[in-house]
Amino acid sequence: MSELPPDLPRLLTLRTWLQLTLAEVDEAITAARQRDAQQQRAAPPPPPDWVLQLSIGGEGQPIAVHVGGCRTAGGRARPISRDQAMRALAEGLEPCVLCRPDTELGIL
Repeated sequence: MSELPPDLPRLLTLRTWLQLTLAEVDEAITAARQRDAQQQRAAPPPPPDWVLQLSIGGEGQPIAVHVGGCRTAGGRARPISRDQAMRALAEGLEPCVLCRPDTELGIL
């Protein structure tokens, strides 16, 4: 550690500066904790393992099976279980050609 000044006025000045600096650090820590907490609250849930893409229209008929998180499934998709995905593919529903859910499920 460096040498401290011997006289009282400079020591008091140094103490004041350190207190102000510590207050700034404390504020920065509080702000960082708030940002971290907000990011954790705002984090989207993980995508489902499998999704069923639905057609446009009132009834929304199933048109394709996707691996969860596939962007080509679009906004008209609903999560399904592994068994439902396998059943849909076995019944002839098209697998997505990009994410290849049939390969992921082990259906060749």
